[in-house]
Amino acid sequence: LFRSLNQKLQQKLLQKLSPQQILLMKLLQVPTLALEQRIKQELEENPALEEVDNEDIYQQDEVSDFDANNLNTDETSETEEETDSEEPTIDQADEFDMEDYMSEDDLDSYRYQTNNTSPDDEQHELPLASSTSFHESLLQQLSLKDISKRTYQIASHLIGNLDDSGYLNRDLESLVDDLAFLQNIQTNVNELEEVLQIIQELDPPGIGARSLKECLLLQLHRKTQSESVINAINIIEKYFDEFSKKHYDKILKKAHLTEIQLKEAIEEILKLNPKPGDIYSDIFNTEQYVVPDFIINNNDGELELVLNSKNMPELRINRSYYEMLESFSDAKSKKTQHDREALMFVKQKIDSARWFIEALKQRQNTLYITMKAIMDHQKEYFLTGDETKLKPMILKDIAEKVGLDISTVSRVASSKYVQTPFGTFLLKSFFSESMQNAEGEEVSTREIKKILKDLIESEDPQKPLTDEELMESLKEKGYIIARRTVAKYREQLGIPVARLRKKL
Repeated sequence: LFRSLNQKLQQKLLQKLSPQQILLMKLLQVPTLALEQRIKQELEENPALEEVDNEDIYQQDEVSDFDANNLNTDETSETEEETDSEEPTIDQADEFDMEDYMSEDDLDSYRYQTNNTSPDDEQHELPLASSTSFHESLLQQLSLKDISKRTYQIASHLIGNLDDSGYLNRDLESLVDDLAFLQNIQTNVNELEEVLQIIQELDPPGIGARSLKECLLLQLHRKTQSESVINAINIIEKYFDEFSKKHYDKILKKAHLTEIQLKEAIEEILKLNPKPGDIYSDIFNTEQYVVPDFIINNNDGELELVLNSKNMPELRINRSYYEMLESFSDAKSKKTQHDREALMFVKQKIDSARWFIEALKQRQNTLYITMKAIMDHQKEYFLTGDETKLKPMILKDIAEKVGLDISTVSRVASSKYVQTPFGTFLLKSFFSESMQNAEGEEVSTREIKKILKDLIESEDPQKPLTDEELMESLKEKGYIIARRTVAKYREQLGIPVARLRKKL
């Protein structure tokens, strides 16, 4: 069959981001604690970028001694659009305007702390933490076992497939295929079962389980086999469904236990860790302190916003790179291929350094104006700490106030923390939809969730409130919402249904 060739005209609208815009989007998502490391990485990769020493801050005016007006500026420089979309070629290396590279704005270092840090603040070094990861700990324990090299290789592969909670969620058949394909180890399910038992002997207890039931049993079998532990094992092995649904009456009848025996057995079960691997993530999270990106102070009823920029190095473009450009400009002889390549390298590094410094400036400005708009919108809350004072606020509200895209505000809100007199919070926690109360006033869904949480915390643990009863209680307080909405808010708060909240 012959395929016909034809032409057609198609119009498309494409959004193209410049390298600077892409860099800014990436830097916006970098947390404060990681920003210093990101800057150090850029300093290592770009020799045209340098950190300003304290002594150098007062000597920067010397750089302005370069007389840009005396340099050759006859030839035109590339436009910004060309710079954004094209890499400079060697032929273009001769074509540059020294004034573009020698302006005082570019030579000034970028100072993070000058305008954004409270003068009363002390300079504290951010704490650094180190910890052994979950998988590393298991491999260390495994290396102390008296096992063959083959068993160690198989066990290492199984450990690598454990999730962060310590569970093996993949079936053994697929792991047999993995070992054959990736490590050329021919094995079978029976051998993997034996190796998995070795892993399940490691600490913390419960590691390597394939289900919650198996995880709990692994931990119970490690305990001293008292009467309450034996009863707990019997409940998990035979009546796990009834236990998970809190059908205690059925367990009493089927297991022939007294109420005291059942209570003691359940207490043993509740001491267990359903996610043993989280022990390591908890340690890691406590060591990697949440460093706020913003600090809000209440000065006698006046809110002060500080952008946390401590421990951030000050940057500028390396003076020697401007000197190299100057020497290229002053050269009278025709440039060789090597000279052109060197010139292009210098220009690219200076451009990259300028973009990075400018992106950092834009990052700080974007963060500040976004947080300032949030602070102004939620002023009553930041003054009092009363969650019921939180106003309805969505991303669009802030985006319109500061003149930014919703996606940009979303990046800031979802990754940045603010320290207030009442605690440290993720910015997105201040955003919520609006609803009308019985008086027709606009209220935040966050306010309703707070009241819902208070109702559940004050309920009788032996007779927890159903969603229907919670709906009626909210109605009495002037918040008319449907039962399914109550259920949705309860789930968002991480609170189980009434049956699962019941206590003996």
